[in-house]
Amino acid sequence: MNAGEDWAGPQRERPGSFSTVHRYELPLPREEVWRLISDVSNYRKWWPWLRVLDAAALAPGEEWRCEVQPPVPYLVRFGVLIGHVEPALQVRAQVVGDVVGDATLTLDDTGTGCTATLDSCLAPGNTALRLVSRFAGPIARFGHDWVLDSGARQFITRAIEPLVGD
Repeated sequence: MNAGEDWAGPQRERPGSFSTVHRYELPLPREEVWRLISDVSNYRKWWPWLRVLDAAALAPGEEWRCEVQPPVPYLVRFGVLIGHVEPALQVRAQVVGDVVGDATLTLDDTGTGCTATLDSCLAPGNTALRLVSRFAGPIARFGHDWVLDSGARQFITRAIEPLVGD
């Protein structure tokens, strides 16, 4: 599948898939948050559990290669195919590899900064993770939530707080 194709639907029907919506309040305007997340060269500095990141830009058609080590006994390897990008508003991407699915990041203005909302539907993409998901679903869900929530906390601590002085 190409990065520009529409992926809504099929991932939501995969065995072991789960959908999540995570919202994070950030004390910067969305344009400033966009400036930060657009600089993919900082990702590994912010997120030490991101063991490998081969990414040139946050732009349509880009294909990233990632390896993540959540606090569970397995390394997760996957690609992120950047599809639709509306700068400072929204990014839609497809995930392929050990984890498969789709994700959308949306930035919305608030009175004190912005809200970042990550809406995803992911499923295990290999036999080992399908078994973990089937027989130890809470472990798979914990690993997923840990990466997202730790990532948000680390982004705030390492990227945002130095700018706002907290």
